[in-house]
Amino acid sequence: MRILVISNLYPPHYIGGYELRCQVVVKALRERGHDVHVLTSDHRVEDVEDHSPSTIDHPPAQRSLRVHGFFGHPWLPITQLRALEVHNNATVRDAVETLRPDVVHVWNLGGISKSIIHTLEQLQVPVAYDISDHWIARSLKADVWLDWWNRSTGNLAQRLLRSAYNLFGLRAKWSALAPTTPLNAMPFRKIYFCSDALRQITIAKGYNVQHGEVIHCPVDTVAFHGEPTPADKPLRKLLYVGRLAEDKGTLTALRAFALVQGHFHGTLHIYGKGDEAYTARCHDYVRDHALPVTFHHATPDEMPRVYREHDALLFTSEWEEPFALTPLEAMASGIPVIGTTTGGSAELLRDGLNSLTYPAGDAQRLANNILKLATSGSLRHALAVTGKADVIQRCSQPIIIDQIEAFLGCTVMEASRETARRSDNETVRWSPHSSVPTSVSLSTTKCISPSLPTEGLIV
Repeated sequence: MRILVISNLYPPHYIGGYELRCQVVVKALRERGHDVHVLTSDHRVEDVEDHSPSTIDHPPAQRSLRVHGFFGHPWLPITQLRALEVHNNATVRDAVETLRPDVVHVWNLGGISKSIIHTLEQLQVPVAYDISDHWIARSLKADVWLDWWNRSTGNLAQRLLRSAYNLFGLRAKWSALAPTTPLNAMPFRKIYFCSDALRQITIAKGYNVQHGEVIHCPVDTVAFHGEPTPADKPLRKLLYVGRLAEDKGTLTALRAFALVQGHFHGTLHIYGKGDEAYTARCHDYVRDHALPVTFHHATPDEMPRVYREHDALLFTSEWEEPFALTPLEAMASGIPVIGTTTGGSAELLRDGLNSLTYPAGDAQRLANNILKLATSGSLRHALAVTGKADVIQRCSQPIIIDQIEAFLGCTVMEASRETARRSDNETVRWSPHSSVPTSVSLSTTKCISPSLPTEGLIV
């Protein structure tokens, strides 16, 4: 397939895991013979080169979309925002008409013109959405361009300006360049979520995505690899990995660690960064309670070694994680996990079977679980063995790439059928560039992508 990927950010200029996972999928699909092109924004991360040896893509990403409001970019008044919207929509049209992709694979549109969703619909190109954070549930209705044109409120000057644009035909003229269609007309025909929890959150916000599938995020079980330690090895080195932030529960981890002092004779190593104020609170807490805690930083390439050097992971997130990779990387690395089950994590962690769980924010329950692990080597070993097997069975990279590849193939197949059903007199703007992948499995009525193994698992 010829695939056009659209994302707000793309490595080496990235902020978080969404963009890294996008790059992983792009690389894997290219290795399978697909012709994948990436269209992303011109956002730059300071002191990061576009073409360092470890981040070169072939072909390189086209970095020409413009960001509005996010990642330090300014919020623009509607009169200036129009030029940005026109530019982004023209860029997408040019990419589609030049590349003639079989499918457009849309990733994160946070900070990027949501009006391009309407433009893709107008171009009649098959579109598959990958949703791994809340950019639809929490950000779509906040899109400044679409909200401004369709809101019924606002100050008198805004209402008069909208009325004037409508009266003199300017809205219709500009909509041809940057759609102003209402939000409730957003089509998400082919969409998959990284967790059922995120799908349900999106549905609860009023979006018609009940038909969306669930494809979990992939874990590189080759890089993140380790053997569960023997039951007779003592628990000594605990690990925390992630942002230092209130929603990540970093202070909950520290409070629990303070509660086990005198009963647990080990250390806690924290890997991550955060805003200065919260990081200072964490350091102050460690100092005030004289805790054996150290703070560290590590690159993504160093993290497999970091996991293997520790005896257990504390996953303390207190917000609705769409899908948490940190506990899965730890499990793949052969270490047990104590974690919360907020958001998509409830689909991953099974208390007493592949992990120990506790209610988010409950430092005492977390402390109890630390002591439970410390006093039972057989439990530690059993959790680590089951956790590692679960990750390999459900989330290893080849399995997830199979599912994404099949989903994209289904998207092309269904679009081809729809095109064939149209009247010969109707103008059709899209036809598949390549043949539909033979790996796509079909029933008589719809395209079926491979499902996760569920035997013995809570999904």
